[in-house]
Amino acid sequence: MTNIQQLKTILQNAGSIVFFGGAGVSTESGIPDYRSADGLYNTKYAHPPETMLSYSFFLRHTSEFYRFYRDKMLYPNAQPNKAHLALAELEKRGKLKAVVTQNIDGLHQQAGSVNVLELHGSAHRNYCMDCKKQYPLETIIRAEDVPRCSCGGLIRPDVVLYEEGLDGRVMEKAARAMRDAEVLIVGGTSLNVYPASGLIRYYGGGKLILINKSETPYDAYADLLIRENIGETLGACVLEG
Repeated sequence: MTNIQQLKTILQNAGSIVFFGGAGVSTESGIPDYRSADGLYNTKYAHPPETMLSYSFFLRHTSEFYRFYRDKMLYPNAQPNKAHLALAELEKRGKLKAVVTQNIDGLHQQAGSVNVLELHGSAHRNYCMDCKKQYPLETIIRAEDVPRCSCGGLIRPDVVLYEEGLDGRVMEKAARAMRDAEVLIVGGTSLNVYPASGLIRYYGGGKLILINKSETPYDAYADLLIRENIGETLGACVLEG
């Protein structure tokens, strides 16, 4: 039996599935990941990406932050790929209980997923740091320099920057979802970024599926390990036939 056939059988028989994904889920939508040859961390800028995406840099060099953020972090024309669509379909069938994502692109919701736990926030949500008024992504894109609220306050993305902690409520919901899952599918993530990657430890079931092109620290614990494109893999199992 091939890996695809095994995965299809598992999904057909599962009653409670949770998906945990990272940047690799969106590469098939044309959004670069972080650590590949073309990824964010291999680009040349005056400062390392970790510095430019930090909270202190945002406050001290807001204009430069936004130039980098618009150039490298925003992909408003990206469309959901087969991975996003397959997960939305599994949720529609009542099998997938939650999507836990490290991505900020909103493609899971665009594909139709409802219960999406965004560990690092969303580029589609932005707010004034003074009055808390909410602004859409278009406000950030259209601003010539630093986006300002109608009250004059600074608008910031509702994303977790370096030096900031993850939302405890979202982390708690994600941990609970993984703990209660019958099947946990992990895809498109190196599982090297903490504390998000530590969530996998909450899973106590017997069907851990890893879909990732590169090695992860949890490969030895996987009940099924697939080193293929996640979109093609999930698409073949859910959307085709």
